[in-house]
Amino acid sequence: MSETLKPDTELQEQSIANTPEQAANAATTELSHERPVEETTEEILATNDEESANIGSKPATRQEIIERLQVIAESDDALNCRAEAEALKVQFYKQRTVEIEEERKKFVADGGEEALFVPRPDALEETFKAAMNLIKEKRSAWLKAQEEEMQANYETKLTMLDELKQLVEKAEQGTPEVNEFRAIQTRWKEIKKIPQDKVTPLWKQYQQYVEQFYDVLKLNHEFREYDFKKNLEIKTRLCRQAEALIEEEDIVAAFRQLQQLHNEFREAGPVAPELREEVWNRFKAASTAVNRRHQEHFEGKKERERANLDQKTAICEEIEAMDLESLTSYQAWNSATDKVLDMQARWKEIGFAPQKMNLKIFERFRFACDEFFRRKSEFFKSVKSTLAENLEKKRALCEQAEALKDSEEWKETADKLTKLQKEWKEIGPVAQKYSDALWKRFVSACDTFFERRNKATSSQRSVEQENLKNKRDVIARVKAIDETLPEEEQIKSINTLTAEWNGIGFVPFKEKDKLYKEYKSAINAVYERLHVNANARKLADFRNNISKGGNSLSRERERLIRQYENLKAEIQTYENNLGFLSTSNKKGQSLVDVIRQKMEKLKDDAQIILKKIHLIEEEIEKQ
Repeated sequence: MSETLKPDTELQEQSIANTPEQAANAATTELSHERPVEETTEEILATNDEESANIGSKPATRQEIIERLQVIAESDDALNCRAEAEALKVQFYKQRTVEIEEERKKFVADGGEEALFVPRPDALEETFKAAMNLIKEKRSAWLKAQEEEMQANYETKLTMLDELKQLVEKAEQGTPEVNEFRAIQTRWKEIKKIPQDKVTPLWKQYQQYVEQFYDVLKLNHEFREYDFKKNLEIKTRLCRQAEALIEEEDIVAAFRQLQQLHNEFREAGPVAPELREEVWNRFKAASTAVNRRHQEHFEGKKERERANLDQKTAICEEIEAMDLESLTSYQAWNSATDKVLDMQARWKEIGFAPQKMNLKIFERFRFACDEFFRRKSEFFKSVKSTLAENLEKKRALCEQAEALKDSEEWKETADKLTKLQKEWKEIGPVAQKYSDALWKRFVSACDTFFERRNKATSSQRSVEQENLKNKRDVIARVKAIDETLPEEEQIKSINTLTAEWNGIGFVPFKEKDKLYKEYKSAINAVYERLHVNANARKLADFRNNISKGGNSLSRERERLIRQYENLKAEIQTYENNLGFLSTSNKKGQSLVDVIRQKMEKLKDDAQIILKKIHLIEEEIEKQ
């Protein structure tokens, strides 16, 4: 609907003169008049489109879309269904696009070259276009009829202006024809629609003749006062109705009702001169308040939609920035899936984006999610094949270990089993449902042999008992580290004792786990007393482990460098995303806080990896 046209100046009304002197004075008064409000044909259709845009359920197939369009085209309500027709058009071609894409994939899958693909002719498109053209023709014909009707109304009002002019001339000659004047006023009000650019000048000319007629009309005082009183009642009622619209909850409905009140206020006759400004100012104040609420309503809605678009764009960019190439394990993919599902949940909580962008941003989001889950599906399919291969390899190792468990070739068999254990570690994981049982089977075969060997080699037992004694001595010395020593001396003592521990050989099998737990407990107690954090402990353990790493140190260094570069790339992605996030609302600020926490964690991990790389490089230089 068109917006309210406010008067250029305050509306005044010409009173009916009692005497020739009053008429003369009234004739010299400068009057401004409220500009009339008319709806254009396009505005009427736009209103109808808004009201019908969401009517009915959307058809599921292209044939159903055509059938619905044919119903619209053949109905009398075709003019009110423009938005629905456009929506059906978009849906029709989206489904056609999907069909073409499926044909293309099938063409390529059958061995065709993608560049040579040509879609099959669409038999439904001509029928679809015919229905759309019929709707368009009906709409064009209706618009033309409306324009012709408004032009005819305009010409009729021009004729009525000539009639008014003649009445004014007769009144000036002393022969006023009041009934004919009233009849023209009634006919004038009944004619509504005229071309928009003709409304204001035509109204001003009409009002001029009406005022001139009142100026020269010599009616009695009672008639004039009755007319003023009746018009005052009408305009007071209109003021109350306009003021009530200020509190109306439905702002759009209030705005439309105000347009009708403006038409009625304009068509009402004049009131007493001393009340004109007061009545008009009251009506104008209520109109201004309703118009302001209407404007604020749509500005607020647009601002919210822009903020929603910013949030949705940030989510799309976050998904698109995920490095899918770095996801090479179940755990990594499951962790990434949790992130995507969290983003999908956040997406649902965000309202609509601006109408022009709402569909586009959703298509972008859906494509990003589809691509993620497509890549995940491909990974799991490939991993499933790998798991099956690993299962066969580990079953073969179990069979080999079981064939060796009763051997009495202690040294040779021990070497073979140790080799099998190393091979086991190099083989990747198997399906969870086989993992535990398969591991128990393999360990049982190995333990059987080594327990038999231990019983047969008493000398070895004495060595293990000696090793047990030595390791317990190391534990005692760890516990006995002097707390009064400087922190550096205590840590140096721990490193020395750790190296000594690592140099001691095997202990009895049943004692090894318990002994190691006691050793770690003693070491951790010293670290906690010195307030050494978990990262420092990890580095200390890492330093002790690499001290006997041999040729594998270079490979470990390369692996850590790749891991460090991946973390740096992920941190950079989060930093880029922060630049696009809005903190103007609570949800936006919350998302920013979460991303910053993740960045801090990634930066800490990167620093630990960098320190490990330096430790390896130091160890390589020693060798």
